[in-house]
Amino acid sequence: MTWTFTDDVDLFLDTVGPSLAARPAESTVVLTVTAALRRHGPHAYGDHAPVFGWWRGADGEVAGTLLQTPPYPATLNALVPEAVGPLMAARRLTHVNADRATAQAVAAHWPGHRVDEEQRLYRLGELVPPSPAPGGRARAATPADRDLLLRWYAAFAEDIGGPAGHGERHGRAVDERTEEGRLTLWEHDGVPVSMAGISPQLAGTARVAPVYTPPEHRGRGYAAAVTAEVSRAARAAGADEVLLFTDLANPTSNGVYTRIGYRAVSDRLLVSAEEERDG
Repeated sequence: MTWTFTDDVDLFLDTVGPSLAARPAESTVVLTVTAALRRHGPHAYGDHAPVFGWWRGADGEVAGTLLQTPPYPATLNALVPEAVGPLMAARRLTHVNADRATAQAVAAHWPGHRVDEEQRLYRLGELVPPSPAPGGRARAATPADRDLLLRWYAAFAEDIGGPAGHGERHGRAVDERTEEGRLTLWEHDGVPVSMAGISPQLAGTARVAPVYTPPEHRGRGYAAAVTAEVSRAARAAGADEVLLFTDLANPTSNGVYTRIGYRAVSDRLLVSAEEERDG
């Protein structure tokens, strides 16, 4: 039973790919992040090289993974309980993103901790059209929308408390998703009022993100409408599962998604050691 670490995304995926594919919904973040690293190189998410790790149990099978792209928290996926102690002995982790039980087990190794965010993973069941339906229509984003989309990406990142200073990455995401038809706008009276993106299909799954409505247009059903449209399109394109994450502290967004047919799969916590706050 041991942890192995590498900075080689291909080695990581060659080793853990079958375990990720066996649980594609729970592995959605690992799947999309590693796909981006393969496409754009090791600095796709920041100046520091990523770190990958996997735990093998007594039977030699992979029983948990680690993925970290600084400055983002280490993402721990499908860890068996006995892997947590050896991981904390092998690496100095100060903030992690993990399922609730694993996050709590990690936090037990710190002198104190804080919960930065509680997330819920949802899976689309039967898609329910928003009711009442808002006025307007969906359309694919085009290069002419680029300036607006960049502003909305920056505003979305600020809303969720993401790291600042990622204009270049936002530009790449907007351009890539626009070119591939993976950004959708909802228009009302010809004016864009909301947007939703969708990830590439990986292991039969697609994940809705980001979803953003400017404050002046909120409360009118636009987010539900544009999310329903990208969800419908993902299913029509062959996705076996359509997923999304929400912040459990935002009851409005959780209510929106459950009303259009999304059902809870699991919860994840973003936790940080207290020394991060005090330091």
